[in-house]
Amino acid sequence: MLDSAIIATLKTFDTPTVCNALELVAPERRAEGFTTLPFVCHDPSLPPMVGYARTAKIRATVPSERSKEDDLAMRIGYFRHIAEPPGPTVTVIEDVDDPVGFGAHWGEVNSNVHKGLGSVGTVTNGSIRDTDMWAEGFVALAGSIGPSHGWIHVVEYGIPVSVHGMTVSPGDLIHADHHGAVVIPHAIAADIKDAVERLTKAEARLIGASQQAEFSIEQLVAILDPEGRDH
Repeated sequence: MLDSAIIATLKTFDTPTVCNALELVAPERRAEGFTTLPFVCHDPSLPPMVGYARTAKIRATVPSERSKEDDLAMRIGYFRHIAEPPGPTVTVIEDVDDPVGFGAHWGEVNSNVHKGLGSVGTVTNGSIRDTDMWAEGFVALAGSIGPSHGWIHVVEYGIPVSVHGMTVSPGDLIHADHHGAVVIPHAIAADIKDAVERLTKAEARLIGASQQAEFSIEQLVAILDPEGRDH
């Protein structure tokens, strides 16, 4: 469990900025650990969400084929997983249906129940519904929006999942906003702030110069290569 101050600091950055910082402090992860397909964002105005992953796989095209007792046990076990500390948590769900998103796991009820259990939002390749009756402040990145839940059920939970190119295990630290999501390794989470500050200063030099009327290719080259090497 990370210091709560680290979580609070990470929430002040958008997800692209965190990805940039990760390229600096963990260059070996430059081509992994983040989503690579677009999402439907329930409310792009909400701030980024940061939390520890709680995971599950779902299906809706067919019934579970479990008994009512086993279905109830699975459902309760899943919710116990969602409520398990530490928090805050992000619920990451892989829809294994064909077609993906056939039935929505997420709507008015589940957004409120999950929020009540400490989840700040979801990242899923599946669908969502009831978007005008959503739990207040609950962030959702989803593969689609649909009207029905079909035979929606949890297949398994507390296991590694893959959502839009991002592989997630329970307990992974997730950062997400309307751009997408990324896994932040626990060991380097505290290094993100300094990396962001370094990158912000470097970017400010380029942006500030480019906004001046006298900006030229010569100035750009001088900024990119202050040693004046022959190109």
